[in-house]
Amino acid sequence: MATADDGTRGIRDQDTHGGSFLGEVKDAVSARAALLMIGVLALTALFIASYAGAFHSPKPKDVALAVVAPQQMSGQLVERLDKLPGSPLDPRAASSEADATRQIRERDIDGALIVDPRGNTDKLLVASGSGASLSQAVEQVVTQAEKAQKRTVQVRDIAPADKDDTRGLSSFYLVVGWCVGGYLCAAILAISFGARPTNLKRAVIRLAALAVYSVLTGLAGAVVIGPILGALPGSLYGLWGLGALIVFAVGATTFAFQAIAGIIGIGLTILVVVIAGNPSAGGAYPYPLLPDFWRAIGPALPPGAGTWVSRSIAYFHGNAVTGPLLVLSAWAVAGTVLTLVFAALTKGRTMINRSEVRQ
Repeated sequence: MATADDGTRGIRDQDTHGGSFLGEVKDAVSARAALLMIGVLALTALFIASYAGAFHSPKPKDVALAVVAPQQMSGQLVERLDKLPGSPLDPRAASSEADATRQIRERDIDGALIVDPRGNTDKLLVASGSGASLSQAVEQVVTQAEKAQKRTVQVRDIAPADKDDTRGLSSFYLVVGWCVGGYLCAAILAISFGARPTNLKRAVIRLAALAVYSVLTGLAGAVVIGPILGALPGSLYGLWGLGALIVFAVGATTFAFQAIAGIIGIGLTILVVVIAGNPSAGGAYPYPLLPDFWRAIGPALPPGAGTWVSRSIAYFHGNAVTGPLLVLSAWAVAGTVLTLVFAALTKGRTMINRSEVRQ
């Protein structure tokens, strides 16, 4: 028996090492591995194109700006600001400084120019809690426009980012961490127990495990970013709830992609959440500074919706969060439904295959 085994091993070694180099390559890199490597190459190229495309040349475009001025000059001023080269501003008249302040706090606009008809110095209201790069861009554009009219501006930040929240990016980093946690949890379950749930009961168990994980991860992120680091103000419970929803939405979406495409579903999640979602989230550069494509898709993806809500909780008293929360809920519900549906279909296909084998 030992001799037979040794002879077999010798034949295998000869087949493996005595063949051509091409044979060695085929043996070392399977066709499936080669296809996965090509997929990773494509994701890498898309990652570079997405981030570079979104961030390489940020320019303000149609930044919502309220203008408070006497009636006789308000129309002309709005028209002049609207016709600035490159259309950096989307100006509209406001009835008073209080009205403009309310619109900024409710996140309807990004700044306000308060004209002083009795002097040459006007007031510019901004909100760096929406992102320092945006408030700085508004200041730069308005200052240049005022300078052309031989006027100056004094800037007042009515919703400033916390001193420990550098450039208002903590909310973005928090949401990215939650998104990573969501798809890593789903990916680990796929690697450990198979990408596609073998039956409906298994899918329900996975979703229940994800729900528990989401609650714990949401709490961990909120505690770290708030009480421990002091990097983001706002309601701890509000951030906790947001984190749980983001983690579950991304995890359920990953489950759905895996149920549809197997292990490739992890790559699809990376495509949607990381490659498309992160650069369009309005983190480093808020929406008015992004190119049109990223500005259009950002609010519909989990990182963008999550970043908007986290900033609203931290700096705007929870205003303007209904739409983004509905977006996150839609991802969570769609991911859950698709996971359950494809799990049921997978069970049906398995039963059919087994009956065919018996026949």
